[in-house]
Amino acid sequence: MVLLRGLLGDALRRRRQEQGRTLREVSAAARVSLGYLSEVERGQKEASSELLASICAALGMRMSELMHQVGSELALVEPAVLTVVENPAGDAPVVAAA
Repeated sequence: MVLLRGLLGDALRRRRQEQGRTLREVSAAARVSLGYLSEVERGQKEASSELLASICAALGMRMSELMHQVGSELALVEPAVLTVVENPAGDAPVVAAA
């Protein structure tokens, strides 16, 4: 299973590295602790929208650009079709890849 936080972290790390910047530089510009930014980049922490906005601003990118990039990557790795399967026990329906 692909986690959104992992794709977000990968995209942020790529942008930072393309700029030749260190975690320390970006964390200072974003006003986020170095350790927390590192965890976000490694996909270990779920970043809030406020935190993502701050990191994007520090990297000189729009959040919509980040989301578009991550959405495109997610589309390549997620199951093509999901279907809802009725649960005979009467519990909540189950979503399954077709």
